[in-house]
Amino acid sequence: MSSVVRNQGSCVAIRSLSPSSSINRCSHASASSDGATCGRPAWIGKRLTCVCFKRKGVYEGICFNITPKQEERLNRLRHRMKVYFDGSRPDHQEALRALWSATYPGKELHGLISDQWKEMGWQGRDPSTDFRGAGFISLENLLFFAKTFSTSFQCLLKKQGGNRSTWEYPFAVAGVNITFMIMQMLDLDALKPRTFIRSVFLQMLSENEWAFDLLYCVAFVVMDKQWLEKNATYMEFNEVLKSTRTQLERELLMDDVLRIEDMPSFTLLC
Repeated sequence: MSSVVRNQGSCVAIRSLSPSSSINRCSHASASSDGATCGRPAWIGKRLTCVCFKRKGVYEGICFNITPKQEERLNRLRHRMKVYFDGSRPDHQEALRALWSATYPGKELHGLISDQWKEMGWQGRDPSTDFRGAGFISLENLLFFAKTFSTSFQCLLKKQGGNRSTWEYPFAVAGVNITFMIMQMLDLDALKPRTFIRSVFLQMLSENEWAFDLLYCVAFVVMDKQWLEKNATYMEFNEVLKSTRTQLERELLMDDVLRIEDMPSFTLLC
């Protein structure tokens, strides 16, 4: 069982607990005038994560003791984030075909370069040119979404539900942008944690190695919901993406959200 101890002072501790475990606060943190530092916690044990910050309206000066399991999964996720899409690689070609099959079951694909891709919301005949911003992981995210939450995926693809704009966002390209937004929000490439969001996410990642992909699916349905609520058009896509990020951050910081599945917006998926 996972528990989160949140304190309005200078320290937050997050750890996984067995049913018989008791919760202790991290009580040895000290704050300096130019930031916050984490002193020795009241307890140190297996799978301990300690996050300390000095609060001035925002989280800052975070220090984070990463567990071996978190480090392993973080490194694996970082590796995924650094893989560029390469149209000459057979595994990347197969992933594109798999995305087509998951998106349009039973419909034959005429080629990896084809006007058919425009139906999915790519900018041109060759979808590989749209992966430059977020890399191969953005294709993996779309494929995960299509296979894991096929009903929601198809609903968003076909723009079902709500009063739609005459100038809608292109589905696939929007997906690539959502991947890039999440990568920026989680700040996983930084050598040291700079946001509390990242620290919270790493705890979730230690519980589920697919946390990034699940968060992506949540982000997509949140973005579409915000799109409809704002009655947005394509020119307002960046504004909607910003409000989507704000909503995700708000939910990730809720006291009772210990997994991606605990986020209120996760219920939008089906």
